[in-house]
Amino acid sequence: MNRYPLWKNLLVLFALALGFIYTLPNFYGEAPAVQVLPLRSNLKADAALLARVEEALKSAQLAPDAMSLDATSVKARFNDTDTQIKAKDVLQARLGEDYMVALNLLARSPRWLSSMGALPMYLGLDLRGGVHFLLQIDMKGAMDKALESSSSDIRSTLREANVPYSGVSRDASVITTKFRDAAARSKGEAELKQRFGGLEFNTKDEGGEFLLLATLRQQEQIRIQESAVQQNLVTLRNRVNELGVAEPVIQQQGADRIVVQLPGVQDTARAKDILGRTATLEVRMVDDEHQLGMGAVAPFGTEMFKDRDGTILLVKKAVILTGDRINDAQPGFDSRDNEPAVHINLDAVGARKFKEATRENVGKRMAIILFEKGRGEVVTAPVIREEIGGGRVQISGKMNTEEANDTALLLRAGALAAPMEIVEERTVGPSLGADNIARGFHSTWIGFAAIAIFMIFYYLMFGGVSVLALGANLLLLVALLSMLQATLTLPGMAGIALTLGMAIDSNVLINERIREELRNGVPPQTAIHEGYTHAFATILDSNITALIVGIALFMFGSGPVKGFAVVLCLGILTSIFSAVLVSRLLVNLIYGSKARLNKIAIG
Repeated sequence: MNRYPLWKNLLVLFALALGFIYTLPNFYGEAPAVQVLPLRSNLKADAALLARVEEALKSAQLAPDAMSLDATSVKARFNDTDTQIKAKDVLQARLGEDYMVALNLLARSPRWLSSMGALPMYLGLDLRGGVHFLLQIDMKGAMDKALESSSSDIRSTLREANVPYSGVSRDASVITTKFRDAAARSKGEAELKQRFGGLEFNTKDEGGEFLLLATLRQQEQIRIQESAVQQNLVTLRNRVNELGVAEPVIQQQGADRIVVQLPGVQDTARAKDILGRTATLEVRMVDDEHQLGMGAVAPFGTEMFKDRDGTILLVKKAVILTGDRINDAQPGFDSRDNEPAVHINLDAVGARKFKEATRENVGKRMAIILFEKGRGEVVTAPVIREEIGGGRVQISGKMNTEEANDTALLLRAGALAAPMEIVEERTVGPSLGADNIARGFHSTWIGFAAIAIFMIFYYLMFGGVSVLALGANLLLLVALLSMLQATLTLPGMAGIALTLGMAIDSNVLINERIREELRNGVPPQTAIHEGYTHAFATILDSNITALIVGIALFMFGSGPVKGFAVVLCLGILTSIFSAVLVSRLLVNLIYGSKARLNKIAIG
């Protein structure tokens, strides 16, 4: 009656063994490490790079605990942070600017566990330490950028279609195209409507001029905003990948904000600098026709920018090229004067636009403007000597090697669709994270011990079985979180503690039902069987209602709430398994083999 078949015993034991293996890596902790990532597309993380890293460390008499090679990087693990920092300096000097050398943390798990896919849970910012940024996207800037791009494309389209026009200008959210006669306007309108589905066109006659007014459609504005958020998310992820941060959190918050969390980052100043520098690149023509005096105002259709010497340049608003046409950007040196420079490769569209612009403006100056934190600076403004084809462009002009590296990183990681600024910044030190881990760990074990004392005192032998089942529940929950490579945060630890309190309810229901059967005069073996059988329906009902709440929290919550919901839902599933199957297995082993059972220790 109270015996499991062999297959069920083996199934429960297999689940517990698997849970133990996948929980084990969490007890080894983390060690400081150095991560080496190739920056150029023609360089790979391979055995040759691993050998170079080993040789460099050996020549500097730095012995790593372990080294590993994955698809994107080489990692070396050390005993302490002093050795880690020395190794970073040595590798950066030996490998040069073609590689990013980043500080990181790696698990101390033995290789046999890692080979089985048994990895520790990732720790969130509040447990591991690191930096938190909340970035606000300038949606007006995204709209302005789209309108400027449309203005430039309208000019190109009309020229290609051989439609005569007097000029194209933009005032706020309206692009105005002037024509000499109604026939040219009609032809231009037909051509533009065919090419620009996101613009709404209206005609207007004013002062003898035939105008065609273009505005962004509502659907197009929504698309631009959504696209700006998505492109900025991708760009930020690329930048974080360049920093070599393990398991970052980069997600949208609301309509125009992005949260970036970098757990375990030790070089927080560099992380803030790279993410905070929201660089975008624009190529425009310099307006040399107008002279600027003291207190002068920029003429219509132009803007004033400073170059790196502080000289004010008058630059046309029309954008020839933007950073989203960049395929690759690498630091290097100017072949003429050997000064630090950034070499840029453009995509096919960008190469064509740049070739056309340089062909039509030979003898004029072209400004390459880098926008950071909403402010534009002219990096260089060379005179166009000849048509430049092939899509290869060089940026140089009074920058040092570090500035060239950082500028190349920002441009290579992708252009931002719209400027962003940091509206909130938090830094969590590793000591505070360790303190949070200790507090969460202690609170969980204190709660577990209090439950164990109560259950054993009140239910005797069956209370001890319930405590062992509760331990199995905790083991399986941690194993599942590790297998899913979930990120554990303080709300997640709260979810674990809450799961312990909820899980014991199932055992209380079983034990009380067995007591009730015994009070009704049912023999002990039958009471055990009936207790587990009849309590299961109640356990299932109560846990399903809790599971519904957990799923709702996961679907409609965000950030920490989602983390709590994941732990809660997984905890409900493991509590059903442990309370019903694991505790029943233990009771069967203790009482199931006894043919005549007169009494059981259940209080």
